[in-house]
Amino acid sequence: MFFTHTLSEATKKMERYCAYQERCHKEVVSKLKEMHMIPEVIDQIMAHLILENYLNEERFAKSFARGKFSIKKWGRNRILKELKLRNISKYNIQTALQEIDEEDYKKTLDTLANKRVEQLTGKSLQEKRRKLADYLLYRGWENHLVYDKIQTLLKEHHL
Repeated sequence: MFFTHTLSEATKKMERYCAYQERCHKEVVSKLKEMHMIPEVIDQIMAHLILENYLNEERFAKSFARGKFSIKKWGRNRILKELKLRNISKYNIQTALQEIDEEDYKKTLDTLANKRVEQLTGKSLQEKRRKLADYLLYRGWENHLVYDKIQTLLKEHHL
């Protein structure tokens, strides 16, 4: 047996859930399904949350992009992929990616690459380059930026 929520209980719970941190529609729908809410009620609660500005996908996407870039040091490709997984629209993804300052983006890549190079000790040059590229590409940095950075490091550190 499982506990069922009334419409007003579920609505209040979702208001608190959305007020705690930015959420995307997919997360909220998933949470409502976990609460065993029927589709009609889910639609009703979602409409309420959007109308009352608890849910805003553009705001979510911008916050997500800023946070993942500044805290996790993710590149644009990884952020884009993760936003797509959350069914965020192309428009909102583009708007979110504009939140990342180009100068900060380049500085972060530089810092990340230099820090990683220092960690790669006792390996052949070929292996160091491969490991650095794998690391940066996994974090979502664009191919051309990664390979340009490796070329620069090759000259600076004889990588």
